[in-house]
Amino acid sequence: MFDLIVKGGTLPDGRQADIGIKGATITAIEDLGTAEAGDVIDAAGDLVSPPFVDPHFHMDATLSYGKPRINASGTLLEGIGLWGELKQVMTQDEVVARALDYCDWAASLGLLAIRSHVDTCDDRLLGVEALLHVRDKVKDYIDLQLVAFPQDGFYRDPTARANTLRALDMGVDVVGGIPHFERTMEDGAASVRELCEIAAERGLPVDLHCDETDDPNSRHIETLAYETQRLGLQGRVAGSHLTSMHSMDNYYVSKLLPLIAEAEINAIPNPLINITLQGRHDTYPKRRGLTRVKEMLAMGINVGWGQDCVLDPWYSLGTGDMLDVAFMGLHVAQMTSPEEMKTCFDMVTTHNAKTMGLSNYGLKVGAKASLVVLDAGHPIEAVRSRANRLAVIAKGKVITRSARADAALNLPGRPDKVVRRHRA
Repeated sequence: MFDLIVKGGTLPDGRQADIGIKGATITAIEDLGTAEAGDVIDAAGDLVSPPFVDPHFHMDATLSYGKPRINASGTLLEGIGLWGELKQVMTQDEVVARALDYCDWAASLGLLAIRSHVDTCDDRLLGVEALLHVRDKVKDYIDLQLVAFPQDGFYRDPTARANTLRALDMGVDVVGGIPHFERTMEDGAASVRELCEIAAERGLPVDLHCDETDDPNSRHIETLAYETQRLGLQGRVAGSHLTSMHSMDNYYVSKLLPLIAEAEINAIPNPLINITLQGRHDTYPKRRGLTRVKEMLAMGINVGWGQDCVLDPWYSLGTGDMLDVAFMGLHVAQMTSPEEMKTCFDMVTTHNAKTMGLSNYGLKVGAKASLVVLDAGHPIEAVRSRANRLAVIAKGKVITRSARADAALNLPGRPDKVVRRHRA
C-alpha cells in the first residue's frame, strides 16, 4: 500500500515506470501493476522529472521592480545603486511578503530548491532576518539555502565583514562575496582568500559572484580555484556568473579551465541576466556576456543555469520558471544538438542539485519524494514548450495540479483542439 503512485510516466532517461511513494520518500520505481494507493496520478505519456533547482537567486530583492524607481540605464552598476536606495526604505514585513509570493510562484512551477543570496551590507541585517523566517516558513515544500552576500564589497563597505560574520552566526548557510566590486584587484583577491578561509573554518560552502564584468582582466576565478585547493574545499565551491571569461583571450582560458576542473568548482551562468546586463558599454560587435558554457562542460566542470532575478532592480521581467532559463541558455550558448538540449534540462535539475549539495535528490528509491509531472514526452520537448506542470509533488504531498496547455480550435477541416506537444 502506497500513499501515492505516479503511474506510467516517462523518466528523463527515457525509461517508463511507476513511482511509489510512502510518506516523504520514494519507495519503488518499477511496474507496480495493481498496487493500491491513497492517491494515483496518471502520468502515462508524460515526463516525470525531479524538481527544478535554482542555485542563484536574490530573494530579498525579488518582486520589487519600480521601487523606488526603475533602472534607466539597465546596467549592473545602476542596479546596485538602486538596490542601495531600496534598502533604506524597505521593511522586514515587505521582504517577507515579496519572498513568500515568489516561493508560491516557484512551488507552482516545480521549483523546489533555491539558493538565494541575501545582502549583508546593512547593519540592521533586515533582509537576513526576513529570509531566515521565510526559510523556516517554506521548509515543508522548498529547500531554501541562504548565502551571506556583501553586495557592496566585503572590504569596500566598512561594516560588511562584521555583518557577514554576524549573518553566518545567525544560521545563513553559505559564504558569499563579490571580489570584482572591491576597490582594487588586490582587495578582490584578498577577499576571495579570507572568505574561503571563513568557509573552511566553519565547514560551509562558498558561492561567490565572480568576475561579473566585461573586463577580461578580472580573473578572480583563478584565485578562487587556488584557494579551493589550498583549503580542501573541492566540490563545495561555486563561481557565479563568470562573465569576464567571454572576453578573455583563448590562451589564458586554456590555462584557466583545467584549474577550475581540478578544483571541482561548480559554475553558475545566469543567461537571462548575463545577456541583459553585460556589453552595455559596447557598440558593435556587442558582447552578450555569457561565460564559456560548452567549453566548461567539455572539461567535466559541473555547470548549471541560474535564474538570478525576477522583477527587481536588475531585471524587469522573469517568471520563476527554470525552463525559461534553460530555453534562453540553450539559445545563447548555442547548445542545439539533441545531446546539448537534453543537457540544458539537466542543468536546471541534476547539475544544480549537485551545486547545492542536495541530499536525497532525484528519482531513485530512498530519495525525497519531490517530483514534477510535465506536459511533455521528453526533456527536449519540455524545454521547447516550457511545458505545463500537470502535478507538483513536494516531500510526498501533491501541492499543485494544472491542466494541459491545449486550446480549442474552430477551423474548417481541422481538429477541434490544438495540442502543443509533437509526437513524431
